[in-house]
Amino acid sequence: MDKLFGTDGIRSVANRSLTAALALEIARTGSFFLTRESENPYMVVGKDTRISGDMLEGAIIAGITSLGVDVYLTGVVSTPGVAYLIRDLKAQGGIMISASHNPVEDNGIKFFNSKGLKLTDKMEGQIEKAYFQSHDDLPRPVGGDIGRVYRVEDSIHRYIQFLKKSISADLKGLKVVLDCANGALYQIAPLLFEALGAEVITLNGNPDGKNINVNCGSTHPEVVRGALLSQGGDVGFTFDGDGDRLIAVDEKGNILDGDKIMIICGNYLKEAGLLKKDTIVSTVMSNLGMDLAAQGLGLKVKRTQVGDRYVLEEMLNEDYNFGGEQSGHIIFLNHNTTGDGALTALQLTEVLIRSGKPLSELAGLMEKLPQVLKNAKVKDTSNLHASSRVSEIIAQTEDKLGDTGRVLVRPSGTEPLVRVMLEGQNEEELHTMASEMVKVLEEELS
Repeated sequence: MDKLFGTDGIRSVANRSLTAALALEIARTGSFFLTRESENPYMVVGKDTRISGDMLEGAIIAGITSLGVDVYLTGVVSTPGVAYLIRDLKAQGGIMISASHNPVEDNGIKFFNSKGLKLTDKMEGQIEKAYFQSHDDLPRPVGGDIGRVYRVEDSIHRYIQFLKKSISADLKGLKVVLDCANGALYQIAPLLFEALGAEVITLNGNPDGKNINVNCGSTHPEVVRGALLSQGGDVGFTFDGDGDRLIAVDEKGNILDGDKIMIICGNYLKEAGLLKKDTIVSTVMSNLGMDLAAQGLGLKVKRTQVGDRYVLEEMLNEDYNFGGEQSGHIIFLNHNTTGDGALTALQLTEVLIRSGKPLSELAGLMEKLPQVLKNAKVKDTSNLHASSRVSEIIAQTEDKLGDTGRVLVRPSGTEPLVRVMLEGQNEEELHTMASEMVKVLEEELS
């Protein structure tokens, strides 16, 4: 790893590139920056269910306590749960050990500050620079000044109580299907919905350390769809491994991604007078159909680069309170500081109950335009905008699509790929144009 931080913390293959040694040193370095101005500092550390979590947790504990900083361990809890618990416990920061929707061999480290916010690019850059220094001049206390470890035995209960207070609707009589991805919400989500009175069918709620995200969760919404259609239900929710994203399924089996969820909840918040500036913040990946639906509903859409951290940054800078990503990271800033799958499920459920309409009817507020995604495999993405052939084919494609379509070409933040996304009214035509664009990109950048 020449560079540690990606678009969402540090993420790689556990015990290969993401080693215990790396985890110890980056936890030590990052925690120093987060706690150095506090007299009695402590950090919150949580993890998802993957098998490498214990190994990395031990290393992270060693790194933090070696600074003389105490550690509060939450055990298995979601990423947004850690963000909440940092604030609830009044800690100086925290770390979530998770690789989100990635396969079990991967793991990751996400830092949060005392407000439960992901770190800025600038702060991550400072931590990275200090990590790569040859000399470690950080504090090394001895004796009674070394940090201690405390277990937060009621971490799940604290987080569930917080979530319950976010809605006022009674869920009695509602039948809900939950796919917990054998991940961080395997206990939290069923307990939450049962406590609020719903009838719950739980799928993939038996983690064994190896089955997180395996053919289940938010990247496989067909699983909850199949269960909902075969067993009946009013709504289905499917989460990812660390519980920060949500994909929904209506009573007819239609899959609702983050764009549709944002339109439904954004319209409800606007009508209730709770949506600041009548604006939804989304990324450049959100479907053009979202903009068209928003126009008809009197909503505004503000777009950012890909990543829920950039959505949040825009919300904080411009005083917005609602936004998210097509992938299902939805941020209700009045409640939590990061994408929160369980919270989003509750908020969507409240809209469902308050409106008295089935979810399929609410989903009709937005019609998605056909969207085609293709990857160009290249050697170097840095010259993407220097090629006249690339610029020419992008311009030609934009002209063909006109006002009823959209072209997005962007380098991947984690792989030697250029991602091509086209939207328009004719899907077959979109595939042809996207393939032509990929061919040019691979010829020019390989």
